[in-house]
Amino acid sequence: MQLWIGLLFLATLASIAQAQDIVKDVPYLPDGHPRHVLDVYTKTKSSSTNKLPVVFWIHGGGWQQGDKSDVANKPKYFTEHGYLFVACNYRLLPDVTMDVLTRDVASAIHWVHKNIAAHGGNPESIIVGGHSAGAQLAALLSIDDRYLKANGTPMSILKGCIPVDGDTYDIPKIIMTAEHRQAIYGGQMPTFGHRQKFGNDPQKHVDFSAVTHVAKNKNIPPFLILYFSGNPDTTAQARRLESVLKDSEIPARAVGKHDTNHSQLNDDLGGSEDSSTKSLFEFLESIR
Repeated sequence: MQLWIGLLFLATLASIAQAQDIVKDVPYLPDGHPRHVLDVYTKTKSSSTNKLPVVFWIHGGGWQQGDKSDVANKPKYFTEHGYLFVACNYRLLPDVTMDVLTRDVASAIHWVHKNIAAHGGNPESIIVGGHSAGAQLAALLSIDDRYLKANGTPMSILKGCIPVDGDTYDIPKIIMTAEHRQAIYGGQMPTFGHRQKFGNDPQKHVDFSAVTHVAKNKNIPPFLILYFSGNPDTTAQARRLESVLKDSEIPARAVGKHDTNHSQLNDDLGGSEDSSTKSLFEFLESIR
């Protein structure tokens, strides 16, 4: 009996492992940095002759660490639901500044637009998502059109944005919140916190905030903003971004989940029992 259960478990793992094919470490810039690479996931033995929409994922890690392999259930979920899935790396703080790493991600999106058709993807249908620091980057690149336009990439290719538990859609507000808490409760402020990461310049803090750049008629795509409702900072930031988008008549929905945490919310996304995945499915259906 135990042997049978063990064999069944191994067969299940093999089935999961074969759910998608992966092309790893594809350079997205010629003669680039070792982190200028991305992974492309496609469904194994797909019989579709249609070009599939693409989900482009940006990892988190405080802009200082993290890797494109931190995708958990998402490649399996998206490829099984008729999407290609791309995950990218980018250079990190403090080796480069925030504007440089943001342009790295914009370059990766540009590569997808130019090359994903060769992998079976639709270059005119890209959904951008990311977790934590990746959520800030996803939101900014889907709203501030300067980064994609600098590469000649049209904003019209973006069909949706899925930022997950970001706390920096409005950077001045999160800096003010942290420093207000420190003033009231004491404690030592980080030497390389949000104020420093985003350039230690009030104008840069405004400029790197996605909410600053929201406006009508910019081809800003619909947003699904997922957050851990037990964190007051990501809750406030999610609702702030949702409100600003709605004020400009851009479809947006902020959805909180309470029985989770910052990392688990990201890891569980795409799981069959996950409530945020239900919201994700509804969002994907609404933008098809």
